[in-house]
Amino acid sequence: MTRAVIGLDTSCYTTSCAAVTVEGEVIASCRKLLPVRPGERGLRQSEAVFAHVRQLPGLMEELSAAVRGMEIVAVCASRTPRDAADSYMPVFHVGDAQARSLAALLGVPCFASTHQRGHIYAARSGSGILPGDLLAVHLSGGTTEILSLRGEELTLLGGTGDLHAGQLVDRAGVAMGLPFPAGPYLEELAARGHSEARLPVSVEKGGLTVHLSGAETQVQRWIAAEAMMPADIAREVYDFLARTMSRMILRAAESTGIGQVLVAGGVASSALLREMLTARVHKADPGFHICFGKPEYSGDNAVGTALIGAEKWKQQQEDDHDLQEDRR
Repeated sequence: MTRAVIGLDTSCYTTSCAAVTVEGEVIASCRKLLPVRPGERGLRQSEAVFAHVRQLPGLMEELSAAVRGMEIVAVCASRTPRDAADSYMPVFHVGDAQARSLAALLGVPCFASTHQRGHIYAARSGSGILPGDLLAVHLSGGTTEILSLRGEELTLLGGTGDLHAGQLVDRAGVAMGLPFPAGPYLEELAARGHSEARLPVSVEKGGLTVHLSGAETQVQRWIAAEAMMPADIAREVYDFLARTMSRMILRAAESTGIGQVLVAGGVASSALLREMLTARVHKADPGFHICFGKPEYSGDNAVGTALIGAEKWKQQQEDDHDLQEDRR
């Protein structure tokens, strides 16, 4: 009988649940964006919590069909946004509560992880990243950070000092009348545009802290004044992000000695950004290894959380076996 681990992730953007085998093969991934009214740029935490409560049962019913006949051996949920001790958001309580309830009913262990670590584990699956230490860039509506992953130790190296990459994309898109989340629509515009690096990159602290709010201010001015074609504005946004992130990646590589990076998060699902960022990094360092998660695993999803749960379950089994051997 196939043994499976269930993962849950209830973020500020998406309700998601997933199942993987204990060997790390993805069985199913079920997710649904949170509903946002036209013209709005997101939801308040209370609204997002209520939306998760409404959406999660239907997704769990969908997932149950995929794991019917399998043995559920563990459940894992994203309990906080990041690994930091002070990291907290109410939305993650929904998935965590469901996970604890499900695990208690099944009589299996319930593990906890973080949304950010889940992003990295999901993106790593099938990405082509090499074994060993890696840099990880997390680009989303609520996070723009670069970290190092050495073994299981995840260390924050740098990130944005103000606005996040996804916020820049969404604010520019919504100002141009595009739906929220605006990423796919802004990228479609940008593919038809032309850029001339009009938005200057702003970095400090040795290149590991970046600033995006100045670019957003300039973009809003262009939009309000109708100073440029929308497609060209969109292209400038992606060009700016590629130049900014490439500089941060290369600086982190220099400071850590790590020669590969995995780019994760919803913003990283953009094919245009992937192309532009890869070109920028390889222009500066042709031998540097840059990888991206599969598009379906780049946005918010519970696949990484389930994979973390599978690893934790296997480690628990090994520890229990070693304990039994010591008692003999």
